[in-house]
Amino acid sequence: MKYVKRIITALAFVAGLLVLLHFSSKFFLPKTNTADSGMEYEVANAILGEKENTIDVLFLGDSESYSSIIPMRLWNDTGITSYNCSNGGQNLSYAYALLKRACRDQNPKIVFLEVNEIYRTQSVANLLYDEACEHFPIFRYHDRWKKMDLSEISATPEYSFRHFDKGYIYVTTTKPSEGDEEHETRLPTKEKESISFINGQIVRAMKRRCDSIGARLVLISVPSTKNWSYRRHNGISKLAEDIGCEFIDMNLMNDELQIDWAHDTRDQGDHLNYKGACKVTDFLSTYLTAKSDLTSHKGDPVYQQWEEDYKLFEEEIQHEKAA
Repeated sequence: MKYVKRIITALAFVAGLLVLLHFSSKFFLPKTNTADSGMEYEVANAILGEKENTIDVLFLGDSESYSSIIPMRLWNDTGITSYNCSNGGQNLSYAYALLKRACRDQNPKIVFLEVNEIYRTQSVANLLYDEACEHFPIFRYHDRWKKMDLSEISATPEYSFRHFDKGYIYVTTTKPSEGDEEHETRLPTKEKESISFINGQIVRAMKRRCDSIGARLVLISVPSTKNWSYRRHNGISKLAEDIGCEFIDMNLMNDELQIDWAHDTRDQGDHLNYKGACKVTDFLSTYLTAKSDLTSHKGDPVYQQWEEDYKLFEEEIQHEKAA
């Protein structure tokens, strides 16, 4: 009986702790999806401000992704809606968290995961932390008490902030590559760069999540002389084969993309600039038109905001050209 009482006491303590975490999380959760309100990675999380069930395609990744894929250009060319949920140094556990977060209000048909982050070190602690934060946001936002006022405690979250670039970060700077595209790591080989067990399991979980909502997961590697190698290509190819999804390696498609490393990179081959991103996005426009059943939303009044956002995007480009 003594041991039963101890077990009941322990269970009651855990239950009380979970209730406390649940309600305190509601208080500390940012009430808007802006940095001023405490939201992390404001641009990536601006997808929360998009109208419900209006995003056809979701992109996940680190800075390689937000430097290379232009959702508004994709919209103008195809009428397909997309959002680039990427942030600098993104790790896979946070990509998975963003996938789940985005799909609360969206039902994308295709999810692209840029694979550079699959080779980023991911600890068990990172994984557990990001998972715990999704269930109990107080873990991620506990520092907000420094800026909170009493009115926020009872306020209902209103995630209305939108990013008219849809997650793309516009950069026109040109710093040519110094010939790294000819580096020995880019020579054909049968060797594979191994993927950590944790990262492999997270990608598998993302695949299951996509399957559960009827979305197709596609792995992609955007052009980069710094982050790509044939060994990585082989490693991702094996993973894609194992989980049953497509892998598009744009580093092996230069006949189609025509990336010019003297003009299309902003930092000597690590990331693409706007010129390079246009080439990647044009490829994706062709791919989505040919290999998906997505249709254009041009002219649909539900998507009128996208036309207005595209005008802002065009103004941004013209402003930069005039500068």
